[in-house]
Amino acid sequence: MTTRSDTVRSDAPPGARPAAATATAPAAPTGPAGAPAGTAVAAALARVRDTAEEVFAALADVRAATAGRARSVRRGGRGLASSDLAALRPLLFGRLGAIIAGIGFIAAPGLLADAPWYLEWWQESPSGAPVQLLRDLDPSSSAFYDYTHWDWYAGPATGAERTICGPYVDYLCTDEYSLTLSVPVTLDGVFLGVAAADVFVRRFQAAVVPALREIPVPAFLVNAQGRVVASNTARWVAGSVYRGTEGFAVRRVPGLPLSLVEGTGR
Repeated sequence: MTTRSDTVRSDAPPGARPAAATATAPAAPTGPAGAPAGTAVAAALARVRDTAEEVFAALADVRAATAGRARSVRRGGRGLASSDLAALRPLLFGRLGAIIAGIGFIAAPGLLADAPWYLEWWQESPSGAPVQLLRDLDPSSSAFYDYTHWDWYAGPATGAERTICGPYVDYLCTDEYSLTLSVPVTLDGVFLGVAAADVFVRRFQAAVVPALREIPVPAFLVNAQGRVVASNTARWVAGSVYRGTEGFAVRRVPGLPLSLVEGTGR
């Protein structure tokens, strides 16, 4: 979870520009084994998609469980309370580890009967036991943490089905270079809050950079603001910003608010 972030919601690829017409297409670059670069690009896109989908699948589970709990409580004739969200904990604990470093549900202000602001958020600890994130959620306090201002919350709250924030240094939770992925949680069309997960950039890169390295030209992954998430070249390191450069083409990652930028050799 973040103190500085980038929301990925745009439908237009970052830095996209019309391709110039040419009389003769240049020869496709090939990898070390002579395979067309397009094969390596397709494999990299698939790796990125699969890695992110693993996180979004966990968030889909959290969303379904939260909405289901809210529906059950409503049928009982009372308002949802913070204690009701404790039922999510076995699910959240089971999703920690591997690529996910923190995960939970962040309630819309006023949703809960006993806590106008609330986070059911758990993260890894050095001991291996999940630790709950506790922040000052008293609006009268000078240290009040208004999470609705951050893009990982604002994106889903304003209609984005999938939001990815970062990379950013997560001073709030872990002091790690991180990404936050989030989705809206609704019940019968009413916004309840956000299901979100933190992913360390180093873990995300460990999963996708080997595939990027198979691309025989400079290639890097960016969010909708053009911020680099992972790269196969030192020229475009994580956190740097791509605004469109001659000699590069942009491909959207299917189903995700991310794009792959690759050198064209021109």
